[in-house]
Amino acid sequence: MNLPNYFLADLPSEATLSAAMITEACQTLKRNREHYLAGRPTQRLVKLLSEIGESWLQPDYPFRKLALERGTAATGFSRPTLATGLDSFFSRLTGENLHALLDQELGHANRLDEFAATSAEQKVQRAALARGPELVAHITAGKVPNSALTSMVLGILARSAQFVKCARGSASIPSLFAHSIYEADPKLGACLEIVEWPGGKLDLENALFVEADCVTATGNDETLSAIRQRIPVGTRFLGYGHRVSFGYVTHRALSGFSTRKIVAHAAHDIVAWNQLGCLSPHLIYVEHGGVSTPEQFAEMLAEELARIEELEPRGTLPVEVAAAIASRRAFYEVRAAHSRDTRHWYSQNSTAWSVIFENDPRFQASCLHRFVYIKGVSNLTEVLQGADPVRGRVSTVGLAAVEDQAGELVNQLARWGATRICPLGQMQNPPLTWRHDGRPSLGDLVTWTDWER
Repeated sequence: MNLPNYFLADLPSEATLSAAMITEACQTLKRNREHYLAGRPTQRLVKLLSEIGESWLQPDYPFRKLALERGTAATGFSRPTLATGLDSFFSRLTGENLHALLDQELGHANRLDEFAATSAEQKVQRAALARGPELVAHITAGKVPNSALTSMVLGILARSAQFVKCARGSASIPSLFAHSIYEADPKLGACLEIVEWPGGKLDLENALFVEADCVTATGNDETLSAIRQRIPVGTRFLGYGHRVSFGYVTHRALSGFSTRKIVAHAAHDIVAWNQLGCLSPHLIYVEHGGVSTPEQFAEMLAEELARIEELEPRGTLPVEVAAAIASRRAFYEVRAAHSRDTRHWYSQNSTAWSVIFENDPRFQASCLHRFVYIKGVSNLTEVLQGADPVRGRVSTVGLAAVEDQAGELVNQLARWGATRICPLGQMQNPPLTWRHDGRPSLGDLVTWTDWER
C-alpha cells in the first residue's frame, strides 16, 4: 500500500520545512475547518470515529497491516506488542464510550451543536453552548502513540483543526491514523496535519504557536516550561508533564489461587508498550504476611515475564539503552551478593526483562523496557512514605486488594494525591473517559457560553 502525500509527514526525509510552510499549512487548516468541520453534527462525528475504530481492529484493514509492517522499525516495539497496544486503544473507540465522554465532560451530548441544558440547569432557566478552538497544536513526545491518537479524537469532537507535531521518529502511527480518517472522510482529513521535526526548531514552533488558539504538549517539565514561555498571550496552553506510576498488592489479595492471576496482571502492565508510558509501573509494592511472600511474588513475576517474552518479545533497543540496563543490572548483582534484602532475576543472554526484589520501600525509578522493582512493605502507610519523593507526580496506582478493604485504600491514595487508581492489569488501558492527570480531557479544550433565559 502506497500512501498519498496528504500530510507534511509524508514528505521525503530530505525535505526541508520552513516557517512559511508551517504558517501556510495552519491557515489552510483553519479554512478547511470553517468549510468542512465547524458545522458537523456531533452524532455524525461519533459515528465516523467509532467506525474507524472498528476498522482498525480488523486484521485485514490496510492501515493496521501497514502499521504492523512498518511499526517495528519505526517504534522499536515488536509486532505482537504493537498489535496488543493498537487493539487496546481502538477497542475503546466506540460510540458508547464517545457518548459517555461527551456526557461526562460537557454534561450533555449536544453541547457542541446547540445550547443545551441539564435537568438542574433547566430548573434555573439556564443553558450552555461549548465550542472548541479554531486550531489546536499538539506537541507530542515519546514512542507510545496513544496520547497523540487520543488528542486527535478529542480535537475532532471539539471541531478543531489540528496540527500534530510528533517527536522525531514517532509520526508513523499518528500519520496512519490520520490517513485512515482521510480515506473515510477526505474533508475531515483535510482538517488535520501531521509532521515531525527534532526539538529546538524554534522558527517552526514559533510559526505554529502564532497561528494556534490552543497548544497542548507532553514532555518533561523543562520542555513544558520552555514551551509555555513562548506561547503568545491569549493562547491556551495545556501541558502534561512527566509522571510515574506504581502497583500495590495487599497481603490479603495473595491467597493461594489468586496469586498467579495477580502476577499475570502485573506482568501485563509491565509488558504493555514495554513500560514506556506514564501509566506503566516503575515498581510494585507487595505486602508481607500473605500466602506468598514479596520475594516469592518477584520470582513468579520473573517466570511470567520469561514466558511472555516467548510470545510477545520486547524488541530491540538502541545500544546505549541496552548498556544502561546492563549497568543497572550489574549494580544489583553486587548489592545482592552482600545483602539478603536484595535479589534479582534477569533474562539470559539479553536485556529483555529484569526483576529486582528489595525490602527497601523507597520509590525507585526504573530504567523501563520491562525492568521492574518489587518492594516488600508492611502496609499502605509505608508505601506512601516510601513514595513521598514522587508525591504530586504519580499518575496511576494499580491496586490488587480484596473488595472489603479496597474502598479505604482508594480513599487514602486519593487524599495522598494519586489521580487514577485502577485494578492491577489495567494500568496501561485507561477508559476513554479517563481524566488525564486528574483534569478533564475534552473539557479542557472547550470554551463556554452561558444563556440565562
